[in-house]
Amino acid sequence: MSWSFRIGKIFGIDVFVHVTFLLLLGFIGLSHWMQTRELAAALAGVGFFVALFACVLLHEFGHALTARRFGIKTRDITLLPIGGLARLERMPEKPMQEFWVAVAGPAVNVVIAGGIIAWLAATSSLVSVEQISLTGGSFLARLAAVNVFLVLFNMLPAFPMDGGRVVRALLATRMDYARATNIAAKLGQFMALVFGFVGLFWNPFLVFIAFFVWMGAAAESGMVQMKSALGGLPMQRVMITDFRTLAPSDPLSLAVEHILAGFQQDFPVVEADGRLVGVLTRTDLIPALATRGQTTLVGEVMQREFQTADPLEMAEGVFARLNECNCTALPVLSKGRLVGILTAENLGEFLMIQAALRGGTKAAVS
Repeated sequence: MSWSFRIGKIFGIDVFVHVTFLLLLGFIGLSHWMQTRELAAALAGVGFFVALFACVLLHEFGHALTARRFGIKTRDITLLPIGGLARLERMPEKPMQEFWVAVAGPAVNVVIAGGIIAWLAATSSLVSVEQISLTGGSFLARLAAVNVFLVLFNMLPAFPMDGGRVVRALLATRMDYARATNIAAKLGQFMALVFGFVGLFWNPFLVFIAFFVWMGAAAESGMVQMKSALGGLPMQRVMITDFRTLAPSDPLSLAVEHILAGFQQDFPVVEADGRLVGVLTRTDLIPALATRGQTTLVGEVMQREFQTADPLEMAEGVFARLNECNCTALPVLSKGRLVGILTAENLGEFLMIQAALRGGTKAAVS
């Protein structure tokens, strides 16, 4: 993830921290210092925040290590101001595998909260809930309360929370995966509307949560529907076969001409012998035009490291790679020869046409 830096590797998984996390850390320390004008208070506030996110990190490792038991690797874990994100290489294939991966995270927080509460009870330090707040109460009591909140929040039956994935996993044991996802996503968006309405009159933070849940549910539903529609289709059915290429010695002005003519926005770069040597994307082209001018050669701007696809490869797998590498285009090679390209735009158009054709077929049958 961009704007993140690596802080280490645990259990073979890279752990990253987003820069905004550090900004929030500084804000919390400054807020506590301004309230009391005491360094100890500022350090205590920062310390509690770090302990909280240590629990979040353990939560994410609950997901990652459980997924590993099912043969699914975790690319990395990133700590964000809104929580943690464990990026699995793929989602579990079986519903009950997804169920166990989803509940593993909150289960870690249950264990942490239970252990702290047991210690407080054993040391006669247990207090009532009314005596605990984010800034009031003992350090351990507040940490236990936060872990209980993490369990309750994450188990809300709405994407992208763990509860939404639990709902989908249970539904998927009785129906197909796409339909289960659609139902779980609609439930999540209904909850988002409730959160948003309540937030307008009670707590504006709920409006932010509502937006987060709504977008997460929509994205999950769209992703699964797209994967379902692409299932069983080879790349040669989806890829663009009428495309323009550039040579490393071509000026950027030629790419501009192709874009303005409406042909495409990303270009494979090939040598005179037809060998693919790079990819020039619109994302790289625009800044180069602004700083270096139209006479700059394509070979000076193009990406020399890129992924490719095979025309016989299943489109569903290629689509997953397109998302994972944050690529805008994938060249398609057959025996080393460039035969097509896949872009996010043409993939969306293909799915839109397929949906229209399916709708037309149903209408004709009825």
